[in-house]
Amino acid sequence: MTTPALPTLAEIEAAAQVVYREFPPTPQYRWGLLSERLGADCWVKHENHTPVGAFKIRGGLSFFAALQGRGELPREVISATRGNHGQSIGWAARAHGVACTIVVPRGNSAEKNAAMRALGVKLIEHGDDFTESSDHAARLAEARGALRVPSFHMDLVSGVATYWWEFLRAVPQMDVAYVPIGLGSGACAAIAAKLALGHPARIVGVVSNQAITYADSLAAGRVVEAPATTRLADGMAVRRADPAALAVLAAHLDHVVRVSDDEVAAAMRAIYTDTHNLAEGAGAAAFAAAWQERASLRGQCVGVVLTGANVDAPVFAEVLQGG
Repeated sequence: MTTPALPTLAEIEAAAQVVYREFPPTPQYRWGLLSERLGADCWVKHENHTPVGAFKIRGGLSFFAALQGRGELPREVISATRGNHGQSIGWAARAHGVACTIVVPRGNSAEKNAAMRALGVKLIEHGDDFTESSDHAARLAEARGALRVPSFHMDLVSGVATYWWEFLRAVPQMDVAYVPIGLGSGACAAIAAKLALGHPARIVGVVSNQAITYADSLAAGRVVEAPATTRLADGMAVRRADPAALAVLAAHLDHVVRVSDDEVAAAMRAIYTDTHNLAEGAGAAAFAAAWQERASLRGQCVGVVLTGANVDAPVFAEVLQGG
């Protein structure tokens, strides 16, 4: 696999200035109770504190800034999502006066759908999973002459890398960082920031064991599709790995951890109990992986990212009750 060029330090810093026009850097804290649970210094990066409650907004802002810089702003963009990417693109499209259509799978999060509509997004429900929605978005964009915004692109990664740039600079002593893998922008961004800063932290990828395309693809050295059946970690429910993201992860990830929905639910409860922050399923996956590997983390400095808080209220109520 040919590894694509990752954003440079200068490109990440430029993307940060774009992001900071909309909101300030998000905080990172060493949480005492989480650290006690883990037996390690546990730092949490709070990407649940962005205007859309998730890290993805950074990528949308950098993607549209790149289009504007090239004089290529379209009249309409079309993309697919399980929710957070769609809010990101919807936010940025609205800011640039561009029409935005987002395709979601049937049965998608009702509250994420409502949030996208509130940003002026035209929502289309199509397909039984993200991959079917993404394929439909591509066909729709071609038929309508719209720009299809992919869920993985280096202009997205540049923006996403700004939160890792913030996190790694704030915690120079970090030994290992855990990052969930959906389609790969978050994990590739972590790698980009680590390399750009020369930070020594090991980057560990996290997948749902009910969405293992990246685990299987990394083992095989090529894209291998796998069913995506997790309902709780919907932000990680990807059936087909992106080849460019796979190449980056294969070259730079320390290893991959698989987490179950039960482990994710336990992590959501732990984060709420210990920090009173809300984590959606994918948002708790990094801590779930660290908890799974806690025996090997004793005495280390561990970074986990709370990638988003956008979980439907009935789902979170069930999780808190132990369901």
